[in-house]
Order: sequence, then structure tokens, then C-alpha cells
Amino acid sequence: MIDYENAGYRRLFDGDGLTFGTGFPLTGANESTPSVDEELRLAARAESLGFDALWARDVPTYWPSFGDAGQTFDVWPWLTLVAEHTDEVALGTASVVLTLRHPIHVAKAAASLDRLSDGRLVLGVASGDRDPEFPAFGVDPSERGARFRESVDLLRTLWTEEFPEIESRWGRLDGDLELVPKPTTDAVPLLPTGHARQTVEWIADHGDGWLFYQLPRNTLQTYLDDWRDAAGDAPFAMVVRVAFADDPRADPEPIHQGFRAGSEWFREYFQDLDDLGVDHVLVSLEDDDPERALSVFAEEVLEDVA
Repeated sequence: MIDYENAGYRRLFDGDGLTFGTGFPLTGANESTPSVDEELRLAARAESLGFDALWARDVPTYWPSFGDAGQTFDVWPWLTLVAEHTDEVALGTASVVLTLRHPIHVAKAAASLDRLSDGRLVLGVASGDRDPEFPAFGVDPSERGARFRESVDLLRTLWTEEFPEIESRWGRLDGDLELVPKPTTDAVPLLPTGHARQTVEWIADHGDGWLFYQLPRNTLQTYLDDWRDAAGDAPFAMVVRVAFADDPRADPEPIHQGFRAGSEWFREYFQDLDDLGVDHVLVSLEDDDPERALSVFAEEVLEDVA
């Protein structure tokens, strides 16, 4: 882990308490192209309500069997547009599929977005999980782990060295080419997502934190213990899907990657995550009225826990 902190990383992890982000598409239109104006309006609304990050997924193609197409738009131009319509909120990727992208393209796009947003980018990175995309890109899925490791190493080198010399499966740099622009700090913060086909120790050594999925409490405690043993105080972030029940006192019902429950239960749940040592939560809000859901979460949960 490199000792640096850009503005987005500081926004999420500088304080002692739990911080909250939310993810696109904020309108919930995840199988078609969402309304750009409405997405941007909700992004500004989320920032004004106190959310610390806006996250966008990297989904190169739409595979109906998987269930959604992310926010449809490519992550780089989309977050650049979001940066123009927000002020200080962190901009996160959840997560760029490194195995399907050339590291030079990723390094340049990420550094450009980091510069254009005044250092607000936090780069979640993943090894990929949509099976048909690997043959579409000519990638052997059995090589995902090795490709991910090599890509992370190349990103670090491209951001931190001038006129680097690199020999890799993607090509060769002989020291006569330079990556410009460089990020606002030594490098863009990297948060490996899930296991990314790596060990916890590797993630601790090569990442600037760990982004994981919703887990049962006992399992989460075990993961956090393992993470602290390997990474010390490096941040742990997780994704939780939230659906508010009409009754604020309703008990939880499990849904994919989260719960349907009353606001009172969610307040206690997120307070418990804070007490356990989770540093940031990407809240995926599930509601027919997304603006109402943002407001309810901010008023009933965020203000009491953050």
C-alpha cells in the first residue's frame, strides 16, 4: 500500500466513524439507459444530503441472465460528467474489471478523471464475474488471478514512474514513452473488490483498502479480524442493499446482498457495522421513489450513525 491520500480517499476514510455512499443508477433503471438529467439531479441531491461517495459500476456489456447492465454508460465519461455536477463527494468505481481492460488505458483514464475531479477518484478494481465477457474479450477466465495481479502492478508503475520500462503480457514499454497526466497524488487509491482471486495478504499488500459484499454478522467479524491481522488500519468497505419497509419498526427480511426492514432496524444495523470497524458502506437503495429513499436514509440513518 502506497502512503498517499487523494481528496476522495480522505473523504471516505479520514474520520473515525462510518461513512456512506450510494451507487448509480440512482433512478433504478438498470436494464436500459437511465435519464441523464434525473441521474445528475439525484447525484447532487445525494451530496447535499450528506452522502460521502457516488459509485459507478464497470459493466462493459449487457448480459440479461446476470440481471442488470449497471448504469449503462461507460464508467469514465459517466463519472467525469458527475464530477461536473457535484463539488466534494468522492467518486468511486465498483468496480473496474481489470482483466478485460488494457492497463495503459485504465491508468490514463483514471489519472485523467482524478485530475478533472480535483482528486476525488477512488478506484475499486475487480477480476470480473460475467462469464460470456471473457471469450468476448479473448481472455482465458482461468488467468483472471494472474492478469489482475499484473494489472495492479502495472497501474502502480505507470502512475509513479517516469518513462517506465515494462515487459508484460499486454506489451512492452522501453522507457521512451510517458503516461500523462499523472494523478493528483502519487497514485489513485485502489480497492480490490471481493477476493479478486487473491489472498487477503496479497490484497493487504497491494491495495489501499478492501471493498467487499454484504455478509452475515459472524462471517463479517471473521473477515474483519483476518483483514486487520493482514492490513492493520487499512480501510474496509462493503456493499449493502437497503429496501425500506413501510413500518419503521419492521424486522429485517433478507434480500440479495441486503435487507428489507424498517428504518429503526437499519439504524441499529449500521451502528453495529460502525462498532465492528467497517469504514465505509456503499448503500444500494431499492425503492420506486429513489429521491424519497435517499431522504429517508439520510434523515433516519445517516444523521444518527455518521
